[in-house]
Amino acid sequence: ARRWNLPELMRTIMTFLMLAAAAYLALVAFAYATQRGQIYFPTPATDSAVAQVRWIDSGGERLKVWAVQRPGPHALLYFGGNADDVAGHIEPFIAAFPEHSLYLVNYRGYGGSSGRPSEPALVTDALAVFDYVQSRHADVSVMGRSLGSGVAVQLASERRVDRLVLVTPFDSLVNVAREHMRWLPVGLLMRDRYDSAQRAPQVSAPALLVIAGEDEIIPRARSEALAKAFAPGQVQVRVMPGVGHNTLDLSSQYLQAVAAFLSELPAAASAAEGGVS
Repeated sequence: ARRWNLPELMRTIMTFLMLAAAAYLALVAFAYATQRGQIYFPTPATDSAVAQVRWIDSGGERLKVWAVQRPGPHALLYFGGNADDVAGHIEPFIAAFPEHSLYLVNYRGYGGSSGRPSEPALVTDALAVFDYVQSRHADVSVMGRSLGSGVAVQLASERRVDRLVLVTPFDSLVNVAREHMRWLPVGLLMRDRYDSAQRAPQVSAPALLVIAGEDEIIPRARSEALAKAFAPGQVQVRVMPGVGHNTLDLSSQYLQAVAAFLSELPAAASAAEGGVS
């Protein structure tokens, strides 16, 4: 058997450690360079027989927004998840929210909208779409699901919205990434952070948080941390039992809970009655 002398053993160990460090740094560099490709999954353009297209210009790009017009002052603006074809929600929303005109946003690069998605771009676009909708409707509620909850919170922190609905939300995308990739320094790497908990104190609208009871993507602790970031009495929390992150729509209670929240009394009365449930 071969005998190792101490200098040779130390050189072998150092070589191994250097190779391991180089491989880890290469992995970190790859994760940094490809991070937006791991966050955003653009959907192809689709058609709808029940909604109209509104083209809205924002930051040099054209956004394709699905619109369903109803009489009356109320509108609901929807921002979907990171792989969400929002056209798939049109018909369920038509049935669930009969008192609201509907506007469902295709992010940059999604569903026929031009451009590439990023946090600054999506927030800029959200403000542009909101201003368009608000110029036509006195009361605009905002609903964001998963990634869209991060967009919706930032929007609601900069505009007066009637009501805010956050579906499978998180306190910070960085914290979610830490749960799934503990071996990466995501706090240093991530450019698109969607820090909703930091923005929550600037939101004045009453809010509803809908949590999937078996969410395998957004840990429940991340949703609950966001709820605590709002002012006391501002937030209602509804947990949908037996459904996961991508199967929430199977719950008959999901859209019923949102519809009930949207039709509640004005904010002052709701805040007096409510809180986290």
